[in-house]
Amino acid sequence: MGEEVTIRFTLNGKEVEVRVKPNTTLLDLLRRKLKITSVKRGCERGECGACTVLIDNQPVNSCLILAPQVDGKNVVTVEGIVEDKKLHPIQEAFIETGAVQCGFCTPGIILTLKALFDINPNPSEEDIRKAIEGNLCRCTGYTKIVEAALLVKKHFK
Repeated sequence: MGEEVTIRFTLNGKEVEVRVKPNTTLLDLLRRKLKITSVKRGCERGECGACTVLIDNQPVNSCLILAPQVDGKNVVTVEGIVEDKKLHPIQEAFIETGAVQCGFCTPGIILTLKALFDINPNPSEEDIRKAIEGNLCRCTGYTKIVEAALLVKKHFK
């Protein structure tokens, strides 16, 4: 699998064209070649959610996706939800409630919550907890994260 392929996709609103080996994970492409370090290398088995990105608005573990699979798709990392240098309301809520601790899980959880709010601007606490089930956090115990998500609901009302 030494031969490289060319893939084209949208990354955080910008068209990208890169050459990669077919067995390169999206996680490795983003971190190593494109220098997007907000996408964290955690378990590399799809269990921790630290590498979560949005592909066509769906949260996906980038460690489980081969880079060629995003050809023609829209990929968003946490950097891509900032508009005009203004943080997304979810990011603001994380700061306001102290939901950011060590920060390792934060980008993946924020993107997971963004996907939830994009389809349901008024989720219940249960909906929020269910949405973030695939994201492990060792620092917060999730209480502050859920508080942040509940605070975001006010923004969408």
